[in-house]
Amino acid sequence: MWRALLARPAARAGLILAAVLALVALAGPLFVPDPALPDYADQLAPPGAEHWLGTDESGRDLLARSIAGARTSLGAALLVMTIAAVIGLVVGTVAGTFGGVVDAVLTRVTDVLLGLPTLVLTLAVVAVLGPGFANLVLAMSVTGWAWLARLARSVARGSDLRPDVIAARMAGVGRLRVALGHVLPAAATQVAVAATLGLGETVLALGGLSFLGLGAQPPTAEWGNMLATGRTTFAYAPWQLVGPGLGLVLSVTAAALISDALRDAADPSRRT
Repeated sequence: MWRALLARPAARAGLILAAVLALVALAGPLFVPDPALPDYADQLAPPGAEHWLGTDESGRDLLARSIAGARTSLGAALLVMTIAAVIGLVVGTVAGTFGGVVDAVLTRVTDVLLGLPTLVLTLAVVAVLGPGFANLVLAMSVTGWAWLARLARSVARGSDLRPDVIAARMAGVGRLRVALGHVLPAAATQVAVAATLGLGETVLALGGLSFLGLGAQPPTAEWGNMLATGRTTFAYAPWQLVGPGLGLVLSVTAAALISDALRDAADPSRRT
């Protein structure tokens, strides 16, 4: 599957773009000024040799803040999708493998969550916990796993007809070992593909909710709250939107390219 993935130009482009974003997020802060350091003598300076993306209303370097925002936004999105994928994978695999009452209970819980808009559930949890980026990440993690659980369950249910699963059960292997050794790897592949696509949506959701003031709070550098700050001075300082806006576009593009190619590479019927 990995060879099939790398054979696709879209996958290579997405992986290169993702690697560049990761490198910027991890190593970029070493080469730029302190993103939280204000300079009120240099407020709203346009892009130039000293400040490549200009400065904000507090005189802070926007390139430094965009790079710091990449670490915050991308790190939080990865954390959200990792937690949601693990919960969804475990719940879906357990439900699909054991069936019976276990499947009925877990499926009903999943159906309830899927029947309610994820954004509304997230807002409800944030309303209880209070605004803040940590609370927002927690809220999105505990409300966003249901669709991944449904996918994992469908894979687990379909595994009953696989020769290796049938052979294992005929040999007397317990359901737990069958789930861990045969069903879970297959479900994990499909969940990973879906989670990769969901990563781009998660970046946008985190940015959108922070834009509304429910996530990261100033002076924390995060793409959503940077866009919210920049909109107030957009008429005469539009350069404030370049860094965070470009970061969001590139992140979603990388996730979309990788997930589409990964979906095709994981499906033997689509491999070339």
